[in-house]
Amino acid sequence: MPKNTVLKELAKCKHPQSRKTLALARKIKKINNREKIKLGHAAKANVLGMKLAWFAEKVEGREEPVSPAEYEELIDLYLRRFDGELEQIKIVQAIGKHRANQHAAREAVIKTTLEMEKQHFGGGGLELPDLCDAEHFKKFQEWNGDAASVQHLRLKFISRKSLRSAAAKGEGDQQMVE
Repeated sequence: MPKNTVLKELAKCKHPQSRKTLALARKIKKINNREKIKLGHAAKANVLGMKLAWFAEKVEGREEPVSPAEYEELIDLYLRRFDGELEQIKIVQAIGKHRANQHAAREAVIKTTLEMEKQHFGGGGLELPDLCDAEHFKKFQEWNGDAASVQHLRLKFISRKSLRSAAAKGEGDQQMVE
């Protein structure tokens, strides 16, 4: 039952503690909780969509897949994306005595995010599309940038170690050909 009809029925109820009123209040609470859960999933998809949009912007116009060494440089560049903002915050904090705590919350969020992403990239890996594979690269190029269509992309956990081993393996293959 839609929320509007439940609210209309609730307005018709005479006594605030009647069984019908309490049942309608439970329905409204259930609908609100369902909407909160939907928003939570949308927020997660939006964050992932923003990350993938950053990578899509950087590989735009390329025809061939990225080499593992280039992909590692690209991820390092991604991990330095907030450097300018952090410098601006430091400049604002250095200007006056009373502004020392200005933007402290934003700075803490950025540092926590970067620390977590660096730890993931150094360990188990960041969840990103495999831009070294031609098929995945083509699908990523065809992606329209919509956060809702992120689920159609195939993502892998890409770590520094896996990229370096792929680069070493690629160099070994080239030496065999020569």
